[in-house]
Amino acid sequence: MRYHQYYPVDIVNGPGTRCTLFVSGCVHECPGCYNKSTWRLNSGQPFTQEMEDRIIADLNDTRVKRQGVSLSGGDPLHPGNVADILRLVKRVRAECPGKDIWVWTGYKIDELDAAQQEVVDLINVLVDGKFVQDLKDPALIWRGSSNQVVHKLR
Repeated sequence: MRYHQYYPVDIVNGPGTRCTLFVSGCVHECPGCYNKSTWRLNSGQPFTQEMEDRIIADLNDTRVKRQGVSLSGGDPLHPGNVADILRLVKRVRAECPGKDIWVWTGYKIDELDAAQQEVVDLINVLVDGKFVQDLKDPALIWRGSSNQVVHKLR
């Protein structure tokens, strides 16, 4: 997996103070997407063990209390990202008690394959659906267009 940006302290992409990772790779290529630079799977930089360890350490850093981690992109549920995202999500669950996990994807929840669903089974919130320019609404919270759905899973 590759990623474009990591914010160890973020207050924009989900509730509270969070860690946010923007991964590379998106098959949806939604017109009007504000993260076009993340579409190519081979763009950005490699997601290394060191980066994974840093996210876990940042989530557990008591100097800056974080509510959880946000995974966006690109698309964390792109087939090329699922294995690494699953490993990260499992580590957050095991090593960061009380932290929530939010994932944004262009896939709809009923379109997910078994591997993608394995990730979703471990997260707290899934924001699903492609961004639709004609349904863009800046008043929406945590989503860009009104067709997207915020699924509170746990």
